[in-house]
Amino acid sequence: MSAPMQAAAPVLSYRDLRVWQQAMDLVEATYRATKQFPAAERYGLVTQLRRAAVSVASNIAEGHARSLGDYLRHLLVSSGSLTEMETQIVLSTRLGFLQAADADPLLQSCDQIGRMLSGPRKSLRARRSRTPSP
Repeated sequence: MSAPMQAAAPVLSYRDLRVWQQAMDLVEATYRATKQFPAAERYGLVTQLRRAAVSVASNIAEGHARSLGDYLRHLLVSSGSLTEMETQIVLSTRLGFLQAADADPLLQSCDQIGRMLSGPRKSLRARRSRTPSP
């Protein structure tokens, strides 16, 4: 016998979005991982990685407070920032700034958040196509 499904908690704020919560966890993990980078990278990959991570969470939050079309655009920006992060994480590993053991959880988190963003993007596109233009 399968367990009964629990109703999803209502989303009253972007803070209730599981994808935003995961993105915030990724920001924290990114800041921790980049602390070990060489000082010479403070204004290079460290800054780029941190800004991209913050962009993922920030665009989810900002888009949630906007119109349907704007929300979709912000989710697309979040997805782009995730791809940027993945590239920078791989580069950081190739340059020896990150060990695979530190990079793998970050990449897995990027992948998971990317999949989580896919559903809302599809849903918003469908809603937008059903909404008559003014």
